[in-house]
Amino acid sequence: MRSAPVTLRGARPEDVPAIAGLIRDLAAYERAPHECRADETLLRDHLFGERPYAETIVAEREGELGGFALFFHNYSTWLTRPGLYLEDLYVKPELRGLGIGKALLVRLAEIAVARGCGRMEWSVLTWNEPAIGFYRSLGAVPMDEWRIYRLSGEALRALGRGGA
Repeated sequence: MRSAPVTLRGARPEDVPAIAGLIRDLAAYERAPHECRADETLLRDHLFGERPYAETIVAEREGELGGFALFFHNYSTWLTRPGLYLEDLYVKPELRGLGIGKALLVRLAEIAVARGCGRMEWSVLTWNEPAIGFYRSLGAVPMDEWRIYRLSGEALRALGRGGA
């Protein structure tokens, strides 16, 4: 069973329910299932609607999705080039160790290079040592001098109304 081939391809609209399921699995793995609000209708619209906000590469094995990478472009003013931001990368536990995660990252790097991106970035939880070790083995380096800030929920709405 573990020797069945894995195919990487761009996601299709009919993949949305499976992608949403993988997103929920990722939230559980990251110890935050209560924070996950994966809505299939919104996901379909944001990936395939009139104005797509993100793209997804999926790993398919025997007709079933076993992993995915969801990404979008950002922009570096210092490089004056686009960048590729990896929002989520997830491989089902039973398929780990088959090279799927690396294959997804290789595909994203190919896309970034083909599109003239100056860099590829993502975040990783500080406790996720297996992922950190994996990313370092590929040549990725942590940006320890930077801290991520987030504005969401009521704080975002309040600022959007003109002040906090």
